[in-house]
Amino acid sequence: MKHVVALSGGKDSTALALRLRELHPDVDYTYVCTPTGDELPEMFEHWRTLGDRLGKRVLPVMNGTLKSVIRRQKMLPNFRARFCTRILKIEPYRAWLQTNTPCVSYVGLRADEEGRAGGAYADIAGVEMRFPLREWGWTERHVWEYLADRQVPIPRRTDCARCYHQRIGEWWTLWKEFPELWADAEADEAEFGATFRTPGRDTWATSLKDLRAEFESGRVPRTVKETLTGLRDVGACRVCSL
Repeated sequence: MKHVVALSGGKDSTALALRLRELHPDVDYTYVCTPTGDELPEMFEHWRTLGDRLGKRVLPVMNGTLKSVIRRQKMLPNFRARFCTRILKIEPYRAWLQTNTPCVSYVGLRADEEGRAGGAYADIAGVEMRFPLREWGWTERHVWEYLADRQVPIPRRTDCARCYHQRIGEWWTLWKEFPELWADAEADEAEFGATFRTPGRDTWATSLKDLRAEFESGRVPRTVKETLTGLRDVGACRVCSL
């Protein structure tokens, strides 16, 4: 019987993996993540350091990269066509589970998010789903307190660098801190004649080319200003999950 911990890289799955290791050091857990290849450098570093803390490498399970999937689909993902999550997260993990049965799959859904579904793989013969954070009654407060006690940092971003779902402040940070990734995303928009951002979502330009022009002119998102002046705390963004 395999015991598999699904790691998105966010606070919940990180706390889950570490606490399971503390409670059951005799269990030979397998730690699995599903990278898209478009995560920011700190996310890959987090998976590496988390593996060191757990005493076992986090196993990447992939079905291509975001770039390759975009080219296969011949379009950019958007809020109406969220094929990236299905192809790069759900399908590869499902395929991996099917070849590693019998197993127990542990997913980090908390007790204070009862309406949120995740880890729907119980239909696979030989797979048992467990949600220990819910079993323990852990809420978001418990997770943050646990990580703080053990001095475990969580990346600011756990999703893709060019995720269509990200907020305007996160786009600004990408432009400011990772210009090469921004340029690559801008090139994607030019190639496919579409945008990652949703038209009409906010008062900012939709295309990355026009959005860059606004940033270069000195316009800064309000949330970024608040963060820079210490008036706002920015937590990790979690869009996709196993």
